[in-house]
Amino acid sequence: MLELGGQTPAADDLIKDVSEADFMTEVVEMSQTVPVIVDFWAPWCGPCKTLGPALEAAVAKAKGAVRMAKVNVDENQMIAGQLQVQSIPTVYAFYKGQPIDGFQGAVPPSEIDAFVARTVEAAGGDASGGLDEAVAAAQEMLDQGAASDAAQTFAAILQEDGENAAAYAGLVASYLALDDPDQAEAILNGAPASIAESPELEAAHAQLALARQAADAGPVAELRAAVEANADDHQARFDLAQALQAAGQSEEAVNELLELFRRDREWNDAAAKTQLFTIFEALKPNDPIVLNGRRKLSSMIFA
Repeated sequence: MLELGGQTPAADDLIKDVSEADFMTEVVEMSQTVPVIVDFWAPWCGPCKTLGPALEAAVAKAKGAVRMAKVNVDENQMIAGQLQVQSIPTVYAFYKGQPIDGFQGAVPPSEIDAFVARTVEAAGGDASGGLDEAVAAAQEMLDQGAASDAAQTFAAILQEDGENAAAYAGLVASYLALDDPDQAEAILNGAPASIAESPELEAAHAQLALARQAADAGPVAELRAAVEANADDHQARFDLAQALQAAGQSEEAVNELLELFRRDREWNDAAAKTQLFTIFEALKPNDPIVLNGRRKLSSMIFA
């Protein structure tokens, strides 16, 4: 997320205990330039003990894009009353002196990350560094299995920057994770022409193609048996590679395709090579599966 200025503020500057005496300075005035998340808590509140540290960690990860004020409601009842805090924990996000978002009760870490990301994006700011950090946060949500939260955050990023290729790719990946390839394809088709050939969207197209194949993939055990019974059954080996990829076994899929290429590189209009490139494009460029697979394929081509 967005860094304000050249350096990330120290933790003591990002997260502060705030009272009625300095609420106006640390929240209302501070939020004129950077959003401030206010955590209303109390020492006797069990959920607060879990939410508070998780919220602090998310704010720290934002590297200055948002700040946090911690308000002990037992010691600052006037502020809690003015903001109609009826239960704790209660969390508000302030920007330009006004609450812009909030929630009550303990929530999972993925929702905390999404809340912080929304707060940063709602505040606008520098769309370059801030959005890069927001994309990274959304990708982390997706990697942790919180596909719905990730999709929401990627969509918010695209509202700020409609040509953010990484956010488009992330939104596609989120819907693929939610088992909705039709929506993923619609998002890809709606991407601006200016980023249509970006590496991120090329990867998203490959991921979508693999997801479509997965829907029709056959049983791994039966296909493996067919290959073992006849090593020159190229269709069975190709189908086995698709089934392995659908099962998340990319390395094994690549190995079968390399073997098929070794046996007959021109089979079915060089289908093995085409499928290898689809898998390579779908994975991250520095993935060991990609690096090793490309090296082995090159050695066969130029042998």
